[in-house]
Amino acid sequence: MIVAFSVAPSGGASANDDGSVHDAVAAAVRVVRESGLPNRTSSMFTELEGEWDEVMDVVKRATEAVLPFGTRVSLVLKADIRPGRTGELDGKIERLEAALGD
Repeated sequence: MIVAFSVAPSGGASANDDGSVHDAVAAAVRVVRESGLPNRTSSMFTELEGEWDEVMDVVKRATEAVLPFGTRVSLVLKADIRPGRTGELDGKIERLEAALGD
């Protein structure tokens, strides 16, 4: 499965003076990268690939890493569940690029 998620703190002192929450997001991304699962982070979402239980465990721990930065945490999650498939984090992009090249 592939999960795309975004996690951010709110309430309390969650944002820097410029309104950015990059320190909190960095704490979450650190958890994702240390998981060893295939992942990619863009300006809006982090994508993560693996089996259901391992992916959801990483999302949970990444969300918990953001808790100290505010009184609440917002989590947006989208999942592509395709049993029996692996390598789709890159595979989907490769197929798209091939289609654009036609």
